[in-house]
Amino acid sequence: MHSNDRAWVATRKVLFELRRQGTNWNLHNSSFLGEPVTMLLPPDDRGRMLAALNLGHFGVKLHASPDAGATWQEVASPTAEDQNIQDAHRIQRCAAQPDVLWCQHHGGIWRSTDKAANWHEVKAQPSSFGFALAVHPEDGNTAWFVPAVKDEKRVPVDGAMVVNRTRDGGQTFDTLRRGLPQHNAFDLVYRHGLDVAADGQTLIMGSTTGNLWASGDGGDSWQTVSSHLSPIATVRLG
Repeated sequence: MHSNDRAWVATRKVLFELRRQGTNWNLHNSSFLGEPVTMLLPPDDRGRMLAALNLGHFGVKLHASPDAGATWQEVASPTAEDQNIQDAHRIQRCAAQPDVLWCQHHGGIWRSTDKAANWHEVKAQPSSFGFALAVHPEDGNTAWFVPAVKDEKRVPVDGAMVVNRTRDGGQTFDTLRRGLPQHNAFDLVYRHGLDVAADGQTLIMGSTTGNLWASGDGGDSWQTVSSHLSPIATVRLG
């Protein structure tokens, strides 16, 4: 079946799978009845999916499917020290290396190299707290993050807007700031506010203050596209 003929809808009560038949879309399957599905990775080329269920007091549980959502099995979840903040804000895979996953968690940054069987935490400066994440489509060692101070202070550290990039799997990070405001910045980038194109060099980023930036060199430098938009929730490069 062509990928354009299937769709998934994650809700607070269930995960729906829809299939197209002619000009109509019909409900085909449902999973996690009664559970809040807060994040979903669509099938890769081998049909592997990942879903996050935010179970409140019990934290976030990850489930993997090897067969495009027909069956699911619980897998390891990134786990912060503070048991009250177990929220996986954003999980992304490397398209060319789908075993490699990155997670921007409420409690930090995690990486898996074995399809979410195991996760290890990585530390970034000036902060590991944030919401947005983008992963290089060809290189699973390269990913971008947008740090904020902490949960109780969701603004850039020291009022300086930066993007963190690792190119060695989280062993080191480059803090990229050229072209971004370095004084009195109050921008927060939401979970879907950062994206990278198929070339691995073009990025776009939008913030809650209506600023929109683009980069053509992997984040080394940024250009302001607009600073007069309403708060930006999602950006996408086609």
